[in-house]
This record gives sequence, structure tokens and C-alpha cells, in this order.
Amino acid sequence: MAGSGSPPIKVVFEHEGVFLHPSSDEGGGETDSLVSGSLRILDKDSDILVEFKPLEDTVDPSNMLCAGKDSSSVVQWSSGEKAEQTEKTLESQQSYETEWDMINAVSFKRKTCTNGDGSLQPSPGSSRWAFSFSVCELRAVTVQTDAWTCLTFTLREPVSLPVSLPPLHFHQGGSSEFIESLKRYTTISQDPHVASRLLVSLQNRALSQSFENLLDEDNYGLINQKLRKDPYVTTLGGFSKVTNYIFEAFRGPDEPLQRPAEEVADILGEIIPGLDINQQEEPGFEVITRIDLGPRPPVTRRDPLSVEDWSRHLDPEGRVINLTHLKLHIFKGGLCHALRKEVWKFLLGYFPWESTVEERKVLVRSKTDEYFRMKLQWKSVSEEQERRNSRLRDYRSLIEKDVNRTDRTNRFYEGIDNPGLVLLHDILMTYCMLDFDLGYVQGMSDLLSPILYVMENEVDAFWCFVSFMDQMHHNFEEQMLGMKTQLIQLSTLLRLLDLSFWNYLEAQDSGYLYFCFRWLLIRFKRELSFQDVLRLWEVMWTGLPCQNFHLLVCCSILDSEKQKIMDENYGFNEILKHINELSMKLDIEEVLQKAEGISLQIQSCRDLPHSVSDILCLDSDASDCGSPPVHRAAHTHTHACSNGHTHTDTHNGSTVAFIS
Repeated sequence: MAGSGSPPIKVVFEHEGVFLHPSSDEGGGETDSLVSGSLRILDKDSDILVEFKPLEDTVDPSNMLCAGKDSSSVVQWSSGEKAEQTEKTLESQQSYETEWDMINAVSFKRKTCTNGDGSLQPSPGSSRWAFSFSVCELRAVTVQTDAWTCLTFTLREPVSLPVSLPPLHFHQGGSSEFIESLKRYTTISQDPHVASRLLVSLQNRALSQSFENLLDEDNYGLINQKLRKDPYVTTLGGFSKVTNYIFEAFRGPDEPLQRPAEEVADILGEIIPGLDINQQEEPGFEVITRIDLGPRPPVTRRDPLSVEDWSRHLDPEGRVINLTHLKLHIFKGGLCHALRKEVWKFLLGYFPWESTVEERKVLVRSKTDEYFRMKLQWKSVSEEQERRNSRLRDYRSLIEKDVNRTDRTNRFYEGIDNPGLVLLHDILMTYCMLDFDLGYVQGMSDLLSPILYVMENEVDAFWCFVSFMDQMHHNFEEQMLGMKTQLIQLSTLLRLLDLSFWNYLEAQDSGYLYFCFRWLLIRFKRELSFQDVLRLWEVMWTGLPCQNFHLLVCCSILDSEKQKIMDENYGFNEILKHINELSMKLDIEEVLQKAEGISLQIQSCRDLPHSVSDILCLDSDASDCGSPPVHRAAHTHTHACSNGHTHTDTHNGSTVAFIS
């Protein structure tokens, strides 16, 4: 782990079971001397490194809580226990013990030696085989296949390594996955003269930084297995056109390329069926002209809800009281971390707000039984059954692939054979049993990861994830109509808030706002730090101050960046690059503060277009919008406080004070 001041390191690819054959590789002809290690691709401050490291890390199994890989519960390991003791079947369990403490449980230790002065030195006999190099130095990869695949790297001159690199032997597979991961950062082509040789050329790094992950099917599911097989959707050719368009646009001034907005919109329409914003107004949509929204009310945030505050909102039997005030407090300040495990269950609808403590205990017992019955369904599938069920195989393959790279820099999920990864996998597989039609789509692991981190409990995390997916389901459906709708709605809101900025984006072929696709798809999961994601999600789950508040969060971010985009006269490529580089640089409190101000500003507008009212559900019953009841603006609003500390809105006869 990088120390303070060191650039952050992101593990892009990791595979164990890669071997060196020292004797045979050095000409001895024997293979009895093997060095086992792990091969990784690392993103270190935008420098992509390939690293082979002999296994020097060990896991201390004593007093470690982990999920048995073939068990339905979390079990305790001790150094003297055998693995078969973890094989607890559903029939033998009288109860399901799923409470665990992952924060204090996982303890990975490095096996190191010390010099006489106490300084560290590498473990003897193995570190001399470790090596790493930048992909910028990689010239070619030779692939040889016999009983297993062997890869040999050829570096460019001059190289940073003083010796030639030994071949890597993939006894347990993984070579093709490694090559595929390399393709994210390099262009790999077949050597026309040597069949076993792959030539490596570098992509434009500016492109790699700006476009990485935005349209990456491996990470975000923009093109998933369903879309591949859907006969009504254009194949990956459309996806390739978008990628090629960006690559060609980065050629430079010596090779100019101009493409009309209509062509780009057509290409995006192939990816997101029905996407035709900016080519013409859709039937029934208002043409939004410049509207004076009036000044934006100043708002401030407040401290997170404390344990004491939460206790004051519970009656003696555990029912939540004064729910309106409670939700408002959470919206304005979020929750202290100690409360998240309990309060998230209410916010997500797993626990009814009006339930008592005893009623919740009964619910948990029932939901635990239901969860493990579904989990047993996929765990009891035989190899023959799975061989005949291609969809289940596809789901399992995608889940295993995604789990191995989800939040691996977070201590909760870092390391090899981490118990958190086992539960992440099991919950996603069980969700497939609950909703087999949707199954698993890439990107869903991003939505589960923070929930499991907070719950530290397999069953609770599953049911909270189910509730969250009920909200997000439309993002992952085959035709992606939910994503299309949100992009259109966001475009409508932006036109209302700042028509000149929207016109600028339109002139730069960016009026369709597809650079916000990732924001919407996984609710800013990759734009914010892990802790900020927790804060944002719990605020949005309150349902305040309006429907589709996440769209106003998008508007808040764009509002902060519009001046730079226009002052610097950013074009299509620069806008894309700039938006992507905002990742991990956003201040969530500032974003939420501005988003709330935008909401109040819109609600105070007397001549609000009906399309905007419909998006935010300001003039209709909340039940019609498919969400929990929220406060809606009536035709009159009062923001008359001169001191800016309190803003009072009248919503359909009820008054809500936004305390600043």
C-alpha cells in the first residue's frame, strides 16, 4: 500500500498461479524448480506497470472471520482447524450466524526478514525473480502454448531492466485475461511475420485518461451480454464507431477530422436504442425558452445525524417517530458512520419505518431463511446442469470477473482470497436467483460493494441491495430505455438552468450529455471517494427535496465546471477528457449544497415548464412517480428570509423548513 505522499496505486489486473521455471528457462532443461507468483497490472499515477512478484505474502488464519467458500454462513477459522470443518450444510444449521466484523477481522501479514539494524530486507531466494516494467517499454509478447500458455516479454530499447525477462508460465490459465487487460492501455496486433508474436503499440495517453471506463464494457456494462444477443440492437459495430471516432479525433492538428453532430448522435443511438435528443424535439416535449428563475437561494449543510439524535426519533417499542424531521436531517447532513448499518435498512425499505424492534426481528428471521433458500439453489446446481444452462454460466463468469476487480484498493476488499470478495460473489449469484430475467449485468457489483461494506452482513446486504436494485433496475435493462430517459431529462433540466451553456455544448457536439452516462449508470460510484459515495447515496435515499434529485446533482457538477469549459473553449474531446478527470476531485458537500440550491431555485419559479415539473414530480402525487412520498412544490413558494438561514416552502398545504 502506498505511503503518505505516494501516488495512489490501482490494481487493474491480478492473477496468481503464474510460474517461472528457473532451471529450464536458464538452459538446464529441468522443471522441478518452480517459482510461483502473482502477475499484476497496476495504474500508478497514470503510469501503467506490469509486475511479477513471487509469493512472499501469507495470510494469518488465526482468529480470522471469513466466509466459507462452500458454506451458507460466515464461520470462524483457527490455525488448528481443517478446511473441511467449514462445510456446514443448510440442513445441519439450526440458525444462520451472519454477523461479523470485517473491519477488524482481515489481517494480512508480509513475510519479511530483518537486517541487524532492524530494517527490512526481501525474503531470501525469491525476490531476485521479481520484476516490473512500464507498458511504455513493452514492444512485443510471444505466446507459446503446449500443456499451458507461456508468455515472453520483449522490451523496447533502452529498457530500465538490466537483464532479459524470463518467460511466465500460466499453469492455471489467465493468460488471455492478461492480454485483454493490456489492450485497455495498448494496441496489440498480430506480427505478420511471426504467428506466435504479438506487437504492442501505445495509444495516445490523453485519450486513455479521458475515455477510460466511460465506454468500457468490462467495467460499466454499457454493452452487456444482453445487448450482444439482442437481435433488435445494432451489434458492437456501433460501439466500435464511437471508440474509433474518439481515437481519430485525437490524431492531432496534422490530421484534422470533423464529424457533424448528427452522425455522432446516430452512432450513440445505436448504443442506446432510441436516443435521439438534439436531432429534433421529441413528440410531446416542450421547447424550453430562456426563463428567469430568479436568484438561487443560499443553503448550508449541517452535521451528520448522531446516535443520540437517532435515539430521540425512536419510541419505546422501536418505531420511528417524527419521520419528516428525521429525513430532513439526513438529507441536510447524512449519517454518522455508526448509524449507517441500522438506518440504511430503513432508507432502502428493507425495514418499514413504522415497525417495532420485535417486528424487525421476525422479518430478519424470515428474510434470512428466504435468502439461504435462494442461495442453495445455485450452490446445489450440478456441473451437468450448469453445462446445459448458458445464462447461468454467463452470469457466474461475469460476476467472478467483476468481483475480482471491485474496490480492491479498499481495505474491506483488498488482498487475495478476501472474505469480503466471497460474500460479494455469493450475494450477486443469489440475486440472479431472485431476478433471473435481469440476472447480472456489469456494473451491479459497484452498487453492492458499499452496501456490503456498511452492513458487514451477508443477509442484510442482500436485501438492501435488492431494494436499491428496485430503484436502479431500469439502468440495466436490455434496451436501456431508463438511461435514455435520464439523459433526455438531464438535457431538459440543463436547458432550463443555463440555456447558453447548453447551446455551447450543443455547438460542440456534446448536447446529448453522454459524458454523464457513467454518473447516471452507477450513481457517481466511480466519481467520488468511497466515503463520499456513502454520504451521497444516503442523502438521495431520503427522497428529498424532490424526485430525481440525482439529476440535480449532475446539474450541480456541470454548473461548477461550465465556466472553465466555455472560457477554455473546450471542444468535443476536451469536454470528454475534462469531465472524466473530475473523478475523485469532487467535494461532495459543495456538490450537495449547490444541488439543493438549484432545487429551491426551480421550485420557486412561477412559470415552470410542465416537462420540468414532471421530471421532478412537483405538480403530481409522488405515488405517480414511482417513489416514496416527497415534499412537492405548490404554485406559491416563500424564500423571503433576508438572513439566508431558513427557507420555507409551502408544499401542497404543508410547510417544510429547510434549516441552514
